[in-house]
Amino acid sequence: MAEKRKYKKRYCKYCETKTDYIDFKNVSSFKFSLSERFKIMPRRLTGNCKRHQDMVTIAIKRARQTAMIPYIVDRQNVVTNPFEGL
Repeated sequence: MAEKRKYKKRYCKYCETKTDYIDFKNVSSFKFSLSERFKIMPRRLTGNCKRHQDMVTIAIKRARQTAMIPYIVDRQNVVTNPFEGL
C-alpha cells in the first residue's frame, strides 16, 4: 500500500493572485523561491505549478545576468537575510 503524505499540499502563490508574468526587475516577488544561498528552490518545496516555476526560473536567471542577484554566495559569509538591502 502507498503511504499517506506527511505534509500538507502546497498551492501555487502565483495562481492564487492570478499572475500572468513574473518580472525579473521585481526581486521581492520571487524571493521566497530562493534559498539563503540564492539557489533556486524546487517545485515540491515552493508549491509552484510548472508554468509559474518556469517563469520564476527564467526571471531569476535574468536577474542574475543583470547583477540584481548574485550567482554564488561565499560559504563562510552566509547572510542571515539576503533581501535586507533590497
